[in-house]
Amino acid sequence: MSFYVTILGSSSAIPTSKRNLSAQVVAHLERFFLIDCGEGTQMQLRRFHIKFTRINHIFISHLHTDHVMGLPGLLSTYSVLGRTTPLHIYAEPRLETFLSYHRSFFYEELAYPLIFHPIRASQHELLYEDERLTISTIPLKHRVPCVGFLFKEKPQPRRIKKECIARYNLNIKQILDIKNGADYFDGEVFIKNEELTLPPPPIRTFAYCSDTRPLKEIIPLIEGADTLYHEATFLDEDQQLAHKTYHSTAADAAHIAQQANVGQLVIGHFSSRYKHEELFLEQARQIFPATLMAEDGLRIDIDKKLETPHNL
Repeated sequence: MSFYVTILGSSSAIPTSKRNLSAQVVAHLERFFLIDCGEGTQMQLRRFHIKFTRINHIFISHLHTDHVMGLPGLLSTYSVLGRTTPLHIYAEPRLETFLSYHRSFFYEELAYPLIFHPIRASQHELLYEDERLTISTIPLKHRVPCVGFLFKEKPQPRRIKKECIARYNLNIKQILDIKNGADYFDGEVFIKNEELTLPPPPIRTFAYCSDTRPLKEIIPLIEGADTLYHEATFLDEDQQLAHKTYHSTAADAAHIAQQANVGQLVIGHFSSRYKHEELFLEQARQIFPATLMAEDGLRIDIDKKLETPHNL
């Protein structure tokens, strides 16, 4: 069952020739969710062949321009393309005011319903839920109200063995009962549930944490996540600058990953001041070896763990 993230932008503040501004698409069972929408995001969606018309939910971490200024253009493009499906936006309440002003300034009427969901950045809250997935906020510490997002699968029932369906001629009700833990008994034959079923699929979790000072308070929320994306705007030698601007270093991100016991760490949101970006990965892997560096276009499968490099 597919669960993966595509990095659309991995630079902070200023786009570079190699890195666009912050944006990611989370795909879960062929449903697509957009996180942040920096300038140029819709071009990245096309570049990496993502069917952005299938995005129905957009999550904005905070109201800094490098995370949100691609949104007006994307909303306009949806309208030009004749979208009629409702689009849900989850963000700090002031964004709704900005988008309303933008539409009125350009005399733009959208062809589809735009549904706004205000985020309370100071608390952990559930934003989205369906039969397979929940999405909730991770309160962060930045210069403006800011949250991360936690994508977590719901527990699923045990999986019935296909050969047992034919062997015992099971009807739909019996199959559902067995998947939910019932044993099988037809008056003569008794079979325990464990012999009829396979364990349920493991619960997979993706945590997105961008634009924040390192914050130990998030560790209980992201504990054991399969994949953690955590900003690493600065290298270790610029620790004071990171603290002053409410950002993290590569080492800060690695320490959070280590303490939260996550499966793998993805670092990104790199400052354009650095010419040797490989230093981010080196510094993080000294603390947390299972670290990847975000690159525009990188696809990360949530259920596949990064092998620890042998040379560390």
